[in-house]
Amino acid sequence: MEWLLNNIGSIAVILILGGIVALIITGMVKSKKQGKASCSCGGSCGCCPMAGKCHGGAEKAK
Repeated sequence: MEWLLNNIGSIAVILILGGIVALIITGMVKSKKQGKASCSCGGSCGCCPMAGKCHGGAEKAK
């Protein structure tokens, strides 16, 4: 119990960061299920390694 009390600050920070990561992952999964693009290339996927996949195959790599 003493260890828990001595490390309560670190435990709180870990829980907060874990919650933030969980929210980010949930948002990414939700976006993927809605069919939104997950790449940040701005629509020109010539340099994107996932060029054939990210926009439903509409754009092909040059």
